[in-house]
Amino acid sequence: MSSKRLIIALDFKNFDEMSKFVARLDPNSCVLKVGLQLFISEGNKVLDFLSSKGFDIFLDLKLHDIPNTVGKAIEEIAQFNVLMTTIHLQGGMEMIAAANQAKGRIKILGVTLLTSLDEGDTQMLYSNNFDNQFNNLINVAEKSEVDGIVCSSKELNLLSSSNLIKVVPGIRNQDLSDDQKRVMSSKEAYKNGANYIVVGRPITQSKNIDEAIREYS
Repeated sequence: MSSKRLIIALDFKNFDEMSKFVARLDPNSCVLKVGLQLFISEGNKVLDFLSSKGFDIFLDLKLHDIPNTVGKAIEEIAQFNVLMTTIHLQGGMEMIAAANQAKGRIKILGVTLLTSLDEGDTQMLYSNNFDNQFNNLINVAEKSEVDGIVCSSKELNLLSSSNLIKVVPGIRNQDLSDDQKRVMSSKEAYKNGANYIVVGRPITQSKNIDEAIREYS
């Protein structure tokens, strides 16, 4: 597992915006997250560029499909310098097994419940309360032997005895009143057991990027 704890989300719409921001970063201080928007916009070009600059990559595509499709996708991802990538635990045991079989040296992270969801959403989607639904997915993660999970900081207290890698988005040291519903400060998240935290806008939109990185590291 990388000794770096901060993952910066590259939530940019194109290569030029991304590369100008990345030029201001030190690959020894952070891991970089490539999500759907940037990957769909620029594809493998982004992965090759970040690799050439020496960055560890967290490819966050949240794969969720039939086992064969996910397995083939992971095989393609494994050809690049990707440290971690994501699949939805709700895809089931066979899908997760296919991802594990194809992963090579990549760490497979299971997505539990998106940080934009709350109690009302889980009741509507699963007819289940939030904690029970989360625990169901953690049982899937443990039984399927994925390397880690993506969860909000609010669920870290439910994972104190787990050896899974814990990657935590929804980190806010100030209230931005945005689309993240289950949030916590970086200091609290690390204290409660997060191995990595994912931070986007508080760093990418900061007027002082170096100071923001120090604040969240």
